[in-house]
Formats: sequence, C-alpha cells, structure tokens
Amino acid sequence: MDDAITLEGFLDEKPAPGDPDRTTARLRLTVSPTDERIEEMILPCRVDDPAMAHLVLHELIPGDQLRVTGYLRLPRTPDEPLWLIVSALEVLQPAPQLTATAALFASVIERCGPYLHYIDGDTGQVEVWTETGAWVGWADTPGELTAVLDEFEHGQASGSE
Repeated sequence: MDDAITLEGFLDEKPAPGDPDRTTARLRLTVSPTDERIEEMILPCRVDDPAMAHLVLHELIPGDQLRVTGYLRLPRTPDEPLWLIVSALEVLQPAPQLTATAALFASVIERCGPYLHYIDGDTGQVEVWTETGAWVGWADTPGELTAVLDEFEHGQASGSE
C-alpha cells in the first residue's frame, strides 16, 4: 500500500538547511485546497535526498509554486512536529521576479520579534515601533535596524525612554 500524498502549494519562506553539512533541507509550504483563506495551512516539509536538498537550498525562492510528493510523519509525542518527508518535488511555476527598479520602490511593513518596521521604498529609510505602538526610532537603511533596536533596548534596560 502506497501512503504517499501529493500536494501543491507555494514556498512560504526561504528554505533552511536541515543539517550542518547542508545535505538535507527544511521548507514551509503554504497549501490551500480552495480559495478560502480559512482552509489554508502551512505545512513543514523535510528533504532528505542530498541532490534534492541542494536544489531546494540553492534554486527555490519564496513564492515558487511547487508540487511535492511525500509521506506524512505524524508526531508521536506532544513536543514532536508534524512533517511531510518529501520524496519528489516539481516547480510548477517560479515566483515572479521583481525588476531592480521595482524592488527599489517596494515599501514593506515587517515584524521582527516584538517590533514592527516600515521600510519606505522611495527613500530606503526604516521606521520602527513596538508591537504596542510605542515609537522606537528610525534608520537610514535597513542595515542599520539592528543598531536602532539595540539602542532602544539599552535605553529600556537603563530605565530611560
């Protein structure tokens, strides 16, 4: 009896190595059997084949539409995760690529732990707030975000705002 299942979905985020030697990979697949968002789920997947893991780690990008076939590994204890062990993978449609010009003008709101930050696509500046709405500060570039958060947390630890 063949218990393999085949699912189609979108790569949720950049895949991660499953081991230090990068011979395995982990990825999250967003699966939606209908157009109803309530029925959407994110399924953790693991790739154990080294050749397929190399493909996953070096050629797939978030947003790629995939068809995966594999075996569901159900948790045996409450602290074990549910996984799909991928035995076959096919890219149905690659994610649309932004042109360099379009990427310059994309504004984004992202969450970073207990912080929210807005990256202005026109200027590249980053405005940061706590999740409760308290102002943290701003950075000239996304690369300076860590320094802004460190300075804010240092101020919080010393009791000043």
